[in-house]
Amino acid sequence: MKYWNLKKLNQSRVEKISPLPRSLTKTFDRFKQELNPQAELEALEEFRVSRYQTVASVKYLLIIIITPIIVNQVSKHFIIGPTVDYLWNIKQPGIFLNTSQEERAFIELQRFEEKLHFEILIGKFPDISNELIKAKVKEKALLITKEYVNESINSIKNILADILSLTVLFVLIISGRRELYILKSFINEIIYGFSDTAKAFLIILFTDVFVGFHSPHGWEVVLEIILRHFGLPESRDFIFLFISTFPVILDTIFKYWIFRYLNRVSPSAVATYHSMNE
Repeated sequence: MKYWNLKKLNQSRVEKISPLPRSLTKTFDRFKQELNPQAELEALEEFRVSRYQTVASVKYLLIIIITPIIVNQVSKHFIIGPTVDYLWNIKQPGIFLNTSQEERAFIELQRFEEKLHFEILIGKFPDISNELIKAKVKEKALLITKEYVNESINSIKNILADILSLTVLFVLIISGRRELYILKSFINEIIYGFSDTAKAFLIILFTDVFVGFHSPHGWEVVLEIILRHFGLPESRDFIFLFISTFPVILDTIFKYWIFRYLNRVSPSAVATYHSMNE
């Protein structure tokens, strides 16, 4: 019953396209509502449905956020982790998963050797022998090896745990279509409740963060973190190609959304956006 009332309530809240200004139509609707003898009962029912919508939306949002995270961490530390560690120790596949890890390890070892030689030249280790230098370099090489072996193992764990988490999230979305509809209606209500200035501010903030002048540096950092998280090679060509194409595609989609949807639903917000952006 609440779900049916919620659909009716959301249908009544959808802003219809009209040649008249929205302020005039809202004033007329409010005047008509005040003359309605059932206005008090309808307001009470609307409050109940709105409260149910808020509780159900927050509950479902917490479920689809917290459940995959818990599944990811539990499976990674208690199921996938021990299995990968066991198989890695048996197979001994190597140290590095890709050439990017190998290059970073060589650079780190080279910097250590250069620092060590520099400290010897400035007299920090005046009586150090060549055998001790080799021992220090070997100790650092073994430490780097252990570090990158753990990074390779963690990358495999991340891939398997993230796949499992995405599967759980997909199942939650498919099995909770009713809750997803309520959440979508709740988000639409929040967005429609913003003033035109707030909508324009969020549009400018979104575009500047994701497709603005400084966004390529942010995308580069995000891509490097993602590639390293999954143990993939950090190809500069791929990163630069992604940075040069994806923000442009995203900006095109965003402008099309403004022209096709927002310009009809809230033309004053679009006008405010253009004024603030100039």
